[in-house]
Amino acid sequence: MTIHGLWVISKAGGLVFSRSYSDVLPPQPVNTILTLAGILHGIHAITAKLTPTPIPGVTAGGLESFEAEGWGGKVFLTPTGTKFVVLHSLPQSGLDDLMKRIYEIYSDAVMKNPFHTPEMPINSALFETKLQTLMSGVNA
Repeated sequence: MTIHGLWVISKAGGLVFSRSYSDVLPPQPVNTILTLAGILHGIHAITAKLTPTPIPGVTAGGLESFEAEGWGGKVFLTPTGTKFVVLHSLPQSGLDDLMKRIYEIYSDAVMKNPFHTPEMPINSALFETKLQTLMSGVNA
């Protein structure tokens, strides 16, 4: 399993965290990544409203994954509206478990920090260290 990158998008659609974990995808300027995250946020909001007939007890979550030539993305929406986007190689298995582990790290390292504000960029050394450890195990 190869993970190329991770984006964390706030409830308002702002990119609050972005890291690359491989050299497969070409590096992009920060403004390009910000634009792509904003577009993805908009697409996610639109697709959440496109459910033809709502199923009782199931909430429409919007875009869950996307694919391109040789790589794809998996979107995980948290109960607070924060989105985690993992960019990965194709084919990929075990993404649901990986997303849950990333969310656990985020909950422990970021959300329990009394000095963190939800819509602000994530500046947590503990979060980055735990993510790096997780990604190095996944990309091994």
